[in-house]
Amino acid sequence: MTLPSSMRAVEITEFGKPDVLKLGERPVPQPKQGEVLVRVAAAGVNRPDVLQRMGHYPVPPGASDIPGLEIAGEVVALGEGVSSWNVGDELCALVQGGGYAEYCTAPAPQCLPVPAGLSAVEAASLPETFFTVWSNVFDRARLAPGEILLVQGGTSGIGVTAIQMAKAFGHKVFATAGSPQKCAACEELGADRGINYRTEDFVAVVKEATGGRGVNVILDMVGGEYIDRELKCLADDGRLAIIAMLGGAKANVNLNEILRRRLTVSGSTLRPRPVSFKGAIARSLRDKVWPHIESGAIKPVIYRIFPLAEAAHAHLLMESSEHIGKIVLSVD
Repeated sequence: MTLPSSMRAVEITEFGKPDVLKLGERPVPQPKQGEVLVRVAAAGVNRPDVLQRMGHYPVPPGASDIPGLEIAGEVVALGEGVSSWNVGDELCALVQGGGYAEYCTAPAPQCLPVPAGLSAVEAASLPETFFTVWSNVFDRARLAPGEILLVQGGTSGIGVTAIQMAKAFGHKVFATAGSPQKCAACEELGADRGINYRTEDFVAVVKEATGGRGVNVILDMVGGEYIDRELKCLADDGRLAIIAMLGGAKANVNLNEILRRRLTVSGSTLRPRPVSFKGAIARSLRDKVWPHIESGAIKPVIYRIFPLAEAAHAHLLMESSEHIGKIVLSVD
């Protein structure tokens, strides 16, 4: 297959507001050992992309400075040693960067087949949130059969994924959101109760709904002052998984609450983890979650699609928090 030498790509021309994102020209990347080169059809937009654009999320060594952590498209070249994929395969992938472009390399173990029945745009909305939710809710926090999950930010990309994934595995789910409409959207996705954090105390709602027991696992993207309240919201032996700090990086925590009730607080970021770690998550997703997508039990939730050249508008929408579900760039 003859490939072009250059491609269109969205560049961060300087750190700042969304208008620093400009469409430029870059060389087409070459796949290294263990990688595939993908002609990108669509790329997901995520909160870490916004943080990177603002200068708050450093690019890992060796990763592309082009934003974009998830893609879908067609394999057009194979790096040395790749036998799990073929040229012409349609896939989606978690990448360390480079997604906002016409071509992007991806480690072969971090690639997944496009689920049957899904478009490239729908597939591009999956990897970042599905890898994150599986890793934090099911691997780290060990959500077990019969246990209850609380999702903070239920209409975010992470939130709509966590609600649906937990329900597909038979769990009771509570989810917070910032309006009656968003709470209703959470319930339509499967949440047993949407909690309006602007007008309700999520601790009181959860305690009442669980007979005072609390939830077993909380997936938190807020941090800050939420942490101490979340500890009160956990059942004994409960687990709090922190994946972002939209409400601040510091918290006053009652350590006695953690000691007395055997609580676990964990935090993680996915981007710097090694390929082997992410590859293990991909295998779990393919075996345990992809069948639920193909059956329709879990559905991609796409709020809006922008052309690649309008990445700045996509970031403006992301920052507004008006969206329910994912924002995607169409590259074709």
